[in-house]
Amino acid sequence: MSLSFVRIDDRVIHGQLVTRWAKELPCDGIIAIDDAVAADPLLSSVMKGAVQDIKVWLFDTATAIEKLPKVIASEKHYFVIGKSPVTLQRLAQAGINLQNANGRINVGPMSARADTTTIGPNQSVNAEEIAAFDWLTAHGHLIEFRLVPDANSYRWQDARQKLK
Repeated sequence: MSLSFVRIDDRVIHGQLVTRWAKELPCDGIIAIDDAVAADPLLSSVMKGAVQDIKVWLFDTATAIEKLPKVIASEKHYFVIGKSPVTLQRLAQAGINLQNANGRINVGPMSARADTTTIGPNQSVNAEEIAAFDWLTAHGHLIEFRLVPDANSYRWQDARQKLK
């Protein structure tokens, strides 16, 4: 299995990802998936510049759907980072296997926005994201909210109870 870590993080790529998570899990490269980031050359350059010693690819969703089967078949260990659970839902609906060596989809920061409900520290969701988390869970994915490896965590099922 070449995916060692799958994460949702609205910052996509940042120092904490490399200094904390990449020290805990095998990481030969990072594949970041977000349509807006991939379409913005300046933002893409900034994201790639946040990581010095690990290869980084930035894809829009359609390109990720095309490229990820080859990545998954490789011998190397990759992190897949999506900005939103909606992105990961689209990947899974297209047949991309998001199972990974970590055994779960990790959720980092999802900042508060006008249309969101806070479910945990630095973690807020809107209706579309709630539906995506529900879909991912219904399709066998364990969703774990944990900002950094040594932080406390909770599962989507627990967060979902707060929304009722």
